[in-house]
Amino acid sequence: MSYSAGYTKSVTACIDMQALRYNLTSIRSQVKNSKIMAVIKANAYGHGICHVAKHSEFADAFAVARIEEALKLRASNVLKPILLLEGFNSPSDLQVLVTQNIQIVVHCEEQLLALEQAKLNMPIVVWLKIDSGMHRLGIHPNQYGDFITRLKACSNIAQPLYYMSHFSCADELDRSVTQNQLKLFLSLTHDCDGELSIAASAGLLAWKESYLDWVRPGLIMYGLSPFANSTGVDLGYRPVMTLKSLLISIRDIKTGDNVGYGEVWSSECYTKIGVVAIGYGDGYPRMTPAGTPVLLNGREVPIVGRVSMDMLTIDLGFSATDKVGDEVILWGQQLPVEKIARYIGTTAYELVSKLTSRVSMEYFK
Repeated sequence: MSYSAGYTKSVTACIDMQALRYNLTSIRSQVKNSKIMAVIKANAYGHGICHVAKHSEFADAFAVARIEEALKLRASNVLKPILLLEGFNSPSDLQVLVTQNIQIVVHCEEQLLALEQAKLNMPIVVWLKIDSGMHRLGIHPNQYGDFITRLKACSNIAQPLYYMSHFSCADELDRSVTQNQLKLFLSLTHDCDGELSIAASAGLLAWKESYLDWVRPGLIMYGLSPFANSTGVDLGYRPVMTLKSLLISIRDIKTGDNVGYGEVWSSECYTKIGVVAIGYGDGYPRMTPAGTPVLLNGREVPIVGRVSMDMLTIDLGFSATDKVGDEVILWGQQLPVEKIARYIGTTAYELVSKLTSRVSMEYFK
């Protein structure tokens, strides 16, 4: 049996590469004296890791979380420097990382011991991660002197070293935590001979003093805001992703009729219910509450009932003239994903990065 190449896709994430280029250009103009390490972990926040890397000419390097991501980039002929943000998980990874010219973060004693004991063909580039207050990964400030001595003495490590840390509350502008973290990081590294990095998206948007030698834009690169009460558009950036589906059914509903699993929603009046071909099997959250909007024919329409694996339902209104086959936008330029995240009680980070493999990706300029 053969299938036509022209079939209609149920769910599509449309990725605007021109918007990506615009956002990176904006970042470049803002951080003129810093190099850009574009964060493309988690499949480039759901946007497609290889496509994003190949269209990020303004980036000086890339950052990923897992070795699989780094190797996928190298297999796609991405030649720019790649940093493995979590470092390596096993000493056996080191030779692969050296062969593929992948830089690593060192954040704990176990990694340092493995580097000291390894037999590598050539030195590897190391970024020492310092815990300046997030208390997730990174060496304690009290360990700094000992680590520096050992890292500089290790023949498996390229010199000079690089240094990094990570803000815990840079998106909260009324707190002093960020300034305290930056002060601690700079006080430890003030006489180092390597390059420094601490600012991710919120840092480069709100804390100019944190730019240093490198910035690490993640969410803002995709045109989305890391701040709770703003969108990327508000900040002058362009959303890169538009998530679309189709209206596949329209049903007349009477007052008191229940819709969906668990009968969690009942209609208060005569209306029309539309069924949209997207659900948690595509990555649209099951816990989405009633009232969360989608965009249909230029107007916002509320989700009603429980999101199921393959479908969700929307209240079209009794006088609706929508038709089966009409396009439904779940988020994008006209309906910011940050707005959807606020309805659901999550973040834009989670929504864009949790799309599943059955969502079709389309790239255009």
